[in-house]
Amino acid sequence: MGKTLEAKLAELAPESRARVENRAAELIAEEASLRDLRKAMSKTQTQVARKLKIGQVAVSRLEQRADLMLSTLRGYLNAMGAELEVRAVFKGRPPVRLVGFDQIAPKATKRAPARKAPSGSTARPRARSTRTSASA
Repeated sequence: MGKTLEAKLAELAPESRARVENRAAELIAEEASLRDLRKAMSKTQTQVARKLKIGQVAVSRLEQRADLMLSTLRGYLNAMGAELEVRAVFKGRPPVRLVGFDQIAPKATKRAPARKAPSGSTARPRARSTRTSASA
């Protein structure tokens, strides 16, 4: 029977094992879902939900979405103690960190209050102008 991964790693020199473990951590960090990140931070959906002041079901839905607003993603990451960093990666060039995204916050929409006619007012709606066409 073959050896387990743990047995094979135990046979390596400490320096080699450290290199393997560091590279594995790098590979895992390159590709991780929100669920993976949460689990790596030893957080439950309920714990994250409490920090976000939303329900656990909402956290579950959020983790399954492929298209998130940056403010939603930032809040989720902040609930786990992380900060959001946005980078642009161009082929053949080093990545560029985009600044200003840390200030994005959901904006409350304000609606102008409806205008009311003063009580007891005899104001009537404006009359529409009518056009008359001259007949020949």
